[in-house]
Amino acid sequence: MLAKSPVAATLPFDGLKAAKGFYTKKLGLRLASGSVKEGHLEFTAGKGTVIQVFESDSKKSKDTAATFEVKDLAKEMAALRKKGVVFEEYDLPGIKTVRGVATMGPSRAAWIKDPGGNILALFEGS
Repeated sequence: MLAKSPVAATLPFDGLKAAKGFYTKKLGLRLASGSVKEGHLEFTAGKGTVIQVFESDSKKSKDTAATFEVKDLAKEMAALRKKGVVFEEYDLPGIKTVRGVATMGPSRAAWIKDPGGNILALFEGS
């Protein structure tokens, strides 16, 4: 039933003004709809996917909220670092980052937090 339906990540965000700048200027996504005044923003990403953020003061999960699949993790990280994006460091069972990168077999990943506290991943698969 839903296998052919598009899906979007919808994230709570406290302070949408900061979300707009982060997602457009730092991550390079395009604002497709919504406004701070309306209480929601929708940003387009690759292959018709979107990230939606809405004004909320709810607690954020400590887990990944959305994942960007990238072809060249090192290149993406370098570009984001030039824009001031800071990568998270983790030392958890099964995941340890070195300079922001976790290697898991042939795959690699890195994580960032948006200004609302949502955790976003960059994933380079095999």
